[in-house]
Amino acid sequence: MARLDQTPKTVSIVDLSLDGRGVARWPEGHANAGKAVFVSGALPGETVSVQQTARSRHFDEAKTLEVIEASPDRVEPRCPHFGTCGGCVLQHFAEERQIESKQRVLLENLQRIGHVSPQSVLPPLRGDSWGYRRKGRFSVRRVEKKDKTLVGFREQDPRFVADIGECHVVVPQLGFKVAALGALVDGLDARRDIPQIEFIAGDAQIALVFRHLQPLSDADKAKLAAFAEAEGFSIFLQPGGIDSVHPLTGDAPQLSFRLPQWDIELMFRPLDFIQVNAKLNEAMIARALELLDVQPGERVLDLFCGLGNFTLPLARAAGDGEVVGVEGDAGLVQRARANAAHNGLGNATFHAADLVQDLAAQPWLKAGFDKLLLDPARSGAIEVLKQLPLKGLKRIVYVSCHPGSLARDAGFLVNDAGWTLREAGVMDMFPHTAHVESIAVFDPPKKR
Repeated sequence: MARLDQTPKTVSIVDLSLDGRGVARWPEGHANAGKAVFVSGALPGETVSVQQTARSRHFDEAKTLEVIEASPDRVEPRCPHFGTCGGCVLQHFAEERQIESKQRVLLENLQRIGHVSPQSVLPPLRGDSWGYRRKGRFSVRRVEKKDKTLVGFREQDPRFVADIGECHVVVPQLGFKVAALGALVDGLDARRDIPQIEFIAGDAQIALVFRHLQPLSDADKAKLAAFAEAEGFSIFLQPGGIDSVHPLTGDAPQLSFRLPQWDIELMFRPLDFIQVNAKLNEAMIARALELLDVQPGERVLDLFCGLGNFTLPLARAAGDGEVVGVEGDAGLVQRARANAAHNGLGNATFHAADLVQDLAAQPWLKAGFDKLLLDPARSGAIEVLKQLPLKGLKRIVYVSCHPGSLARDAGFLVNDAGWTLREAGVMDMFPHTAHVESIAVFDPPKKR
């Protein structure tokens, strides 16, 4: 393989890639003139000096060495680890421009992949932009050359763990304790046997889940307990799979968060999925309910319902109507049922079903519904959409964490099933990252 050309080159940035890097083309005179190059740390409209870091058949990669002509949208990153840590890639981009860029990505995906366009664009939803991340996973690695154990997110080169002491997007009770967490692990006998620490924050408690590949010594357990007591964390251990998670000491504390607008409390376990940004989550639920516009007596189907994040507010809004939640994870379904009972909602029922498989035998599928809400994983919902009896539905609201799969599914609904994409817009669940969360509302074919 030919060696990379390490000579600095000057390029003009014309766009932003889906992963938050600047897009340029090698200039005339370069051996690969005209070939696309993705440049970390660069913004549209900038002229930068770059150094190539990788090549592939269709594009090259490079890092910014110097910003020769800066974009007016460039701002000073807040975090001292920006540029190395891969947790955020857009801190140097003005927040208003970040969300505008994500809106453009959504609309371009809808047109390019789904061959559809919304009749109108929803105003972007925004919540907290700093200290918002209440769920995530820190990687852990003992680095003998540094005589140090690193705890943090992956670097922009994902082979390495970023050496960080603080994080400005994680909830501050934990984000400014990353250095202390690293020192804790470095002092354990098992520091080479802990590959990751997951964290999740409820309203009153932050839980840390230590994955460990070997049994922990009593001395290590005592150090973890002392750290938990001093810092106010709840510590759980995970020696094996998900079912092996257990509290370090005593009974497991009850983790929960409230949705005040609907007088709902959702209880969860340390490895459960919850929406990362609490304030944005509340705004997202409110918008979804507004768009779905549930009327008294209507039956609503909530697919990929998880713990009931949308189901229970929908049930509260539905009055004498009924909401049916369906989720593939049987444990989440069990906890969703418990959450419905905890909140006194008898009009919410839940079923466990793998929504990418054949659903013909599922009784809930034959029940008939007026409205549909779905919030699938990154892979989207095309398998279940093709099986649903869409005729008779009055509206579909689709919450998406990947614009490409939403665009594909929107193409099916519009071009194959005859629905109308009435509105779509983005939601900034992950500020300072390239993640694009969005919401779309579809109206049924008009009766002839």
